[in-house]
Amino acid sequence: MFEDSLVESSGRIRTRSTWYALGSFAIQAIALVALILIPYIYPAALPPHALTSLLVAPPPPLAPAPAPHVAPAHGQALVQPVQIANLTAPSVIPSQIHQGDNASAPTQIITGIGDFRGSNAMPLLGAPPPIPPPPARAKVSGPVRISSGVAEGHLLTPIQPIYPVIAKEAGIQGTVVIEAIISKQGIVEQAHVLSGQPMLARAALEAVSRARYQPYKLNGQPVEVDTTINIDFVLGN
Repeated sequence: MFEDSLVESSGRIRTRSTWYALGSFAIQAIALVALILIPYIYPAALPPHALTSLLVAPPPPLAPAPAPHVAPAHGQALVQPVQIANLTAPSVIPSQIHQGDNASAPTQIITGIGDFRGSNAMPLLGAPPPIPPPPARAKVSGPVRISSGVAEGHLLTPIQPIYPVIAKEAGIQGTVVIEAIISKQGIVEQAHVLSGQPMLARAALEAVSRARYQPYKLNGQPVEVDTTINIDFVLGN
């Protein structure tokens, strides 16, 4: 009989313990929310020392220590700071300027970068170096050697030699190579045969002596040149 009473009351005991747990949790949650919201809704409820501790500002930072004074070394001059005076326009412009014995020295005039007027002139930092003078032109001593192709390019009129009759009847042909010196005016001054048929050499020299050339220039100045000239003799021309 006692056992039946315990079994019948077990369902009620479980139901009551569940409601008690839920109610206790709800009460604790309401109390916690109230404790959090009271300082925001009613700040006067906080203790006085709590409010004063929040309103006190932090102490200011300490000022940096002054730099130690360093005495200049023996023989070293002190560098004084440059002071710029305030410039004001004069109310009256004088008609004449009188310079006495106590007149100040004229101000140094800067005319350009690195150019100062005065005895204590110093170039500006970063100024470009002076432009070096142009190289001196080398003096040419003697004729300048040029190739036969360059000489032919300066030829004003084609060289037309006269074919010797004896060489033509003998069927002699070929090329005569002549070394010649051409003057500054483009005239052949000296000529001699280097190679070729002897029967054609005289006609070749006469044709070269009549040739005229454009003066050859070196550094803008006409100079004498030494070159070779090829004279061709071909039958049937």
